[in-house]
Amino acid sequence: MFKFGSSARALSRVPFSHRRRFAVDSGPQTINQKELDAWIAEPKQFTLSDTLHAERLSDLFITIPSRDGTRNPYHEPRKGQKLPPGFEIAFFHFRTPESQLRKDGTDGEFCPPDPFSRRMWASGKMSWDTNNPLLIGEKTTATWTVDSVQKKGFDTGKPMLFVNKKIDFTMVGKSTPSLVEERMHVYLPDAQVQSRVSREVKNLPSSSDFSFTYVPSLTTLFRFSAIMWNAHHIHLDKDYAIQHEGYPERLVHGPLTSLMLLEAVMHHAPASVIHTFEYRARNPLIVGRANTIHGKYNSDKSIQLWCVDEDGVVGMTGTVEIV
Repeated sequence: MFKFGSSARALSRVPFSHRRRFAVDSGPQTINQKELDAWIAEPKQFTLSDTLHAERLSDLFITIPSRDGTRNPYHEPRKGQKLPPGFEIAFFHFRTPESQLRKDGTDGEFCPPDPFSRRMWASGKMSWDTNNPLLIGEKTTATWTVDSVQKKGFDTGKPMLFVNKKIDFTMVGKSTPSLVEERMHVYLPDAQVQSRVSREVKNLPSSSDFSFTYVPSLTTLFRFSAIMWNAHHIHLDKDYAIQHEGYPERLVHGPLTSLMLLEAVMHHAPASVIHTFEYRARNPLIVGRANTIHGKYNSDKSIQLWCVDEDGVVGMTGTVEIV
């Protein structure tokens, strides 16, 4: 289910009555500082290779409402075409045996030591070389490194680790990357149930120049998890989301929402060539609720983006720079 509009109006703040309450207090935890500091100091780098197969890309096309053919005629991805912005998410996955996954179903390649067992997608940035685009069908390497690790909240008893992962996507035969991406994850200790009010997001435009509305359903989350090779229980297991994370339902993937921000731009102005994209997760988004993505031109080359659910909660904000 989706809806497109040429203009829309958005709330610049979350009404108090619409602010959701979740359980997210970490509570007292035992942290081995020596072990943690050793992990932070340890160099971390992985190189993954993949071929940008059109067949796998078509699985992602049919998963999202901007590409599945229900709004416009379906266009099958073809070898040699440019990879649409953000669609590298369908490739370059750690193929970790189930027995080696962390207890929440996530990969452990970049995860800090216990008790930091909870992972959330916090923010990111993408920068494309528009003269050297990723091409469908090309074999490509993705070199992952940990760019930085920041400690926050340790002195207040609510410790968090912000781990910034930098990824260079380079096609075989090329000397420079076509895409440089940063993905910031926040790692938290095991949760104890406690109420929390959704964060208010200020200084958003009072109106938008275009909008895109869709409902991420259980089927959407299942298919997107499969394409990403992502077994995080928070997207698939309702009991886990409620009992272990304190949410009322399964959560929408952060990268799915960030991809839909990009897709809203590409649907509104399909000839656009995106140079950079920055985004930040603001509040959790719940499965089965309508999300509206708003776009506002700051200038002819800059677009401000934000996603609001049907309760008025701002889930994500972002900015796109166009060539």
